[in-house]
Amino acid sequence: MILKETLRRIVTEQRQQIVLRQKSTKREILDEIPLDLPYAVIISGVRRVGKSTLLQQLFTKLPDFYYFNFEDPRLIDFELGDFDKLNQVMIEEYGQSRFYMLDEIQNIKGWEVFVRSMLDKGKQFFITGSNASLLSRELGTRLTGRHINIELFPFSFPESLNFFHKDRSLKAFEEYFQKGGLPQYLRYNRIEILQDLLLDVLYRDIVSRHNIRDSKSLQELALYLLGNVSNEYSYNNLKKLFNFGSVNTPISYISYMEDSYLLFTVQKFDYSLKKQTVNEKKVYGIDNGLIFCNSTSLSSDRGRMLENMVFLNLRRKYNDIYYFKEKKECDFIVMEKKKIIMAIQVCYEITDDNKSREIEGLMEAMTFFNLDRGLILTYDQEDVIHVGQKYIDIKPVWRWL
Repeated sequence: MILKETLRRIVTEQRQQIVLRQKSTKREILDEIPLDLPYAVIISGVRRVGKSTLLQQLFTKLPDFYYFNFEDPRLIDFELGDFDKLNQVMIEEYGQSRFYMLDEIQNIKGWEVFVRSMLDKGKQFFITGSNASLLSRELGTRLTGRHINIELFPFSFPESLNFFHKDRSLKAFEEYFQKGGLPQYLRYNRIEILQDLLLDVLYRDIVSRHNIRDSKSLQELALYLLGNVSNEYSYNNLKKLFNFGSVNTPISYISYMEDSYLLFTVQKFDYSLKKQTVNEKKVYGIDNGLIFCNSTSLSSDRGRMLENMVFLNLRRKYNDIYYFKEKKECDFIVMEKKKIIMAIQVCYEITDDNKSREIEGLMEAMTFFNLDRGLILTYDQEDVIHVGQKYIDIKPVWRWL
């Protein structure tokens, strides 16, 4: 339980802070967020990706609003019953409003009960959270059919250009390639910002929430996976490599890291869901800058980092992304509405030595899925290749982005 006057002080201070924030780079997803539905709009993403800033951009489009951030350390004693007091305080301070903006709400157990009760009264919610699983589990029980999910990623290349007020160029892309798109790091350019972010995700979003005793092994696994983006892994190999007592440990740890948006796994495509589940998977990280600042093994492997960047751009738009591997391998195939719509190969530079391998892997996927056109993404090469009746476009990633 928390005192009403304490809530009043927190509400007014937080409101002042978010209103006075400096002008920020408009997020591309802003115009896709509906403002006229009595639903809960759930905005999820990794810590410090800009969720609160997105709320700030949203409230400039609204006639009035309530705002509250549940990560305030003064709210350690906040309970489900305190929502009524919080609602009273916001009405007393700012009058009646239909719009609620609630930051990091997953910290409060049972939050969905309050949200559902207010939705039934015609209110609308914009809610942020840093854990996909916690949010989805609670949404599924109380808010079925009354919510819209939106994922916020680090800046895209166009957003980073807007942030720095730069025109599109290879030089601007090189900076984006190295630094990624997390706003605080781009603003202050200090490596410890992304090192601290990794620790915050591991210890605040995973260790504390899941009562993990061996936090050292979790951190070691995270660093290993971030240092091996685009590589295949199996749970059994990870079990042996880190001397885990059970294969369930790496399965759980990786699931927690995915829920916190630290990394993503990509399955090998197979029409058999059972085979797809047991096949080796590939791993990708949430941001190139985060990886470079926390890994020493990738500083010279630009090809794998280019592949990581391509994956992130695909993941912004599509949920069903796989890699394809039969006799040869294709880096990405994308499914939409249960149909494969594209095949993509990523190669830092096409040379006489690797040209056949890259083309054959892509062609095998194109033939398998009956695609007429494929794509090879490179750092800065451009061409079109005809193979029989099929076409392969070669494009620089920076133009494709």
